[in-house]
Amino acid sequence: MVTTSGEPGPFDLVVVGGGPAGYGAALYAASAGLAVAVVEKDKVGGTCLHRGCVPAKEFLETANVFRTVETAKEFGVTSGQPSIDFATTQARKQKVVDQLYRGLAGLMRSRGIETIAGTGRLGSDATVHLDDGTKLSGRGIFLATGSVPRTIAGFDIDGRLVMTSNEVLDLERLPASVAIIGGGAIGCELASMMADLGTQVTILEAMPTLLTGCDSDIIAIVTRMFKKKGIVVRTGVSVLGHEPNAEDSGTLVRLGTGEDVAVDAVVVSVGRAPATAGLVDEGSAVVVNGKGFVEVDGFMRTGADHVYAVGDIVDTPQLAHVGFAEAKVAVRDFLGENPVPVDYGRVPWCIYTHPEVAFAGMTEEAARAAGLDVVVKRDPFGGNSRARILGETDGMVKVVAERGTGGRAGRLLGVHMVGPLVTEQLGQGYLSVNWDATPEEVGDLIQPHPTLSEAFGEAVMALSGRGLHVA
Repeated sequence: MVTTSGEPGPFDLVVVGGGPAGYGAALYAASAGLAVAVVEKDKVGGTCLHRGCVPAKEFLETANVFRTVETAKEFGVTSGQPSIDFATTQARKQKVVDQLYRGLAGLMRSRGIETIAGTGRLGSDATVHLDDGTKLSGRGIFLATGSVPRTIAGFDIDGRLVMTSNEVLDLERLPASVAIIGGGAIGCELASMMADLGTQVTILEAMPTLLTGCDSDIIAIVTRMFKKKGIVVRTGVSVLGHEPNAEDSGTLVRLGTGEDVAVDAVVVSVGRAPATAGLVDEGSAVVVNGKGFVEVDGFMRTGADHVYAVGDIVDTPQLAHVGFAEAKVAVRDFLGENPVPVDYGRVPWCIYTHPEVAFAGMTEEAARAAGLDVVVKRDPFGGNSRARILGETDGMVKVVAERGTGGRAGRLLGVHMVGPLVTEQLGQGYLSVNWDATPEEVGDLIQPHPTLSEAFGEAVMALSGRGLHVA
């Protein structure tokens, strides 16, 4: 819509950024009858759809298909040695992304959301200024500009020798060898995918373990499986820079130990930084802290009236589904509906390595550090019928509960999984943790057989003191 002054509007809500948090806020607000505009400099869908979650998981699924074909003879299916045409993989990835993008754009149009191309910033006059000079005003303004890959000194990104996850997802062929700097979720997903498809991978992580923040039992299994794949895992190491080969066909990564690692390419995967540079004009009451994050309260309100911030630009878990949740909280607060803030300690996490990792709630280490007396049960997938059928028996389900009266297990504190398709199994564990369920309450519910999800049911029943297969 356009006013008589030539400016777009009026709007109830102006959203700056069209990624998961931004378009999630727009869709949720539009479903409540609000007039919404979204300012997006590229395409709606953001990093998650175009340069992150979706394309990365497409490549990981390619790796899964490759492993399936490679091991087909174990199931009596005769096939030749598989090979990878990564250009075809790239084309399929783009097809999936394009289909989802068209669907999202069409959904937003059908809800009456006006998408405006451009870069927006919040002015001191509490309006959104576009780079073409247009001003947008609304009863509420949501800031949701997302994040960008972090970089480190000594590793200038050139898209060829040195890449971030952005450039990896645009490759037409995989390098023969790669050093991945960073052993967090993104780095480990890329390492898993590339190793399965034939690349020699070295992970260089400054922290003592991979996947910092995960439960130690889960980390141990992932580390063991990575080494089984041939991935070289170096933890507790620093990187100083790199020196390209004279023939420009690879590079030497310099370690703080004085060693060099020779590889064809380097992937810098050290997290993501909030994309807030130039987002807020001086004089606004919105506070951007020294780390670049917008400061908010539990309802996602900034320091400026009727201005909210959601998604990766606030200092909360940088997950698309957390952005969706924050968007709902913010819209409901804007509507005066008294929402419940997001409980960040109990959000679901999924890491799509092979084996997969999924968890919600407190790790055993965190619970003990908080002074809680805990009871723990583990059910390895080696005893699970469906896992045996799939030929995917590495992994476990681990459930952490608070010790209740009489020494019995009380409320469930955390559920941690590593193994086949655990990202699709976390739902019941997430709900159990967030509802403060007890082992008896969950254990009385029936798990279908034979399924992978039985492992969660078995671990919970064991916590009640009356497990079937788990003591």
